[in-house]
Amino acid sequence: MGIEKENYGVTKEGKQVTKYTLTNGQGASVSFLDYGAVIQSIIVPDKDGKLEDVVLGYDTLSGYESNVPSFGSPVGRCANRISNACFVLNGKEYPLDNNDATNCLHGGFLRYNYLMYDAECATSQDDASVSFSRVSPDGEQGFPGNLTVAITYTLNDDNELMIDYYAVGDEDTIVNMTNHSYFNLGKGGHKCKDILDQEITIYADNYTPVNDILVPTGEIKSVEGTALDFRNGKPVREGLGAYDKDEKTVTEYDHNFVLNGDDVCDVAKAAQFVCKETGRMMEVYTDQPGLQLYTAGGLTTENSKDGINYANFCGACFESQNFPNAINTKGFPNAVLKAGDEYTTTTVFRFSII
Repeated sequence: MGIEKENYGVTKEGKQVTKYTLTNGQGASVSFLDYGAVIQSIIVPDKDGKLEDVVLGYDTLSGYESNVPSFGSPVGRCANRISNACFVLNGKEYPLDNNDATNCLHGGFLRYNYLMYDAECATSQDDASVSFSRVSPDGEQGFPGNLTVAITYTLNDDNELMIDYYAVGDEDTIVNMTNHSYFNLGKGGHKCKDILDQEITIYADNYTPVNDILVPTGEIKSVEGTALDFRNGKPVREGLGAYDKDEKTVTEYDHNFVLNGDDVCDVAKAAQFVCKETGRMMEVYTDQPGLQLYTAGGLTTENSKDGINYANFCGACFESQNFPNAINTKGFPNAVLKAGDEYTTTTVFRFSII
């Protein structure tokens, strides 16, 4: 296992950015930036052994400095939507950025992928890792307390990319972290025109319905008989134009699934993503209670990797997480991190050939 470092440019604020590349004994590699702690590339083989980059992104630092779609990005302090861009904790109301209809989405305007991180590398015979850390000061994004955050990426010889999240604060706050990488396992990897014929399986009997601005209603409903039933696997395009439980037409997927499992403390298989043409398969494991599937139905970018202009359905995000708006929704899993308590969660992306 090895780690390579190279200069990746200088930010608009004059800070040097470093690219870290982990390579395993199978020839697979993953690259990260200390700007944003983003996943810049994931290079894995197809059934013929051809190595290709399977995540969307940019070739240049300037791309990541804008990065409106949040390619490869860790998301925090609180991923997904918070209704009315505010919450109440310990009797105090905390206003947040209103950046999505009337909601706060993915932490607001100052997202975690627009910040610099300290990096620490480690290698062993079986794996290599890079840990990115920073202190989010009290009041950043509107959230209370100083929060020490660490995101550790580990690549092993089984072509598993493990993401370990850690946070601890000096005041009660809310935390819900995830990763927003867009995956495309097709021919050409990220250059494949879309993911519509790639197949998704999600191990979830239920989902959380949303209102017209994509905030959960607080209900939990069965996926049975709806476009959201991925339990037996199906191509992305199959459910488009069909209905969810409330008879709303599904034009893209941007839904939170309630993952099956007896104990969310165990890392369990949550989903798999397969391209039969290339033979690539990605399995998703997590200890989180929810998984947001986002299929980028409204994606348009320019000057992305290899000069590609990404369009609708060019990638799929598998965002392991707590349920959206959990802080404001009775009955959803706890979103509060008490002062001094440690937040830890793990997600694994395992790549293989079918």
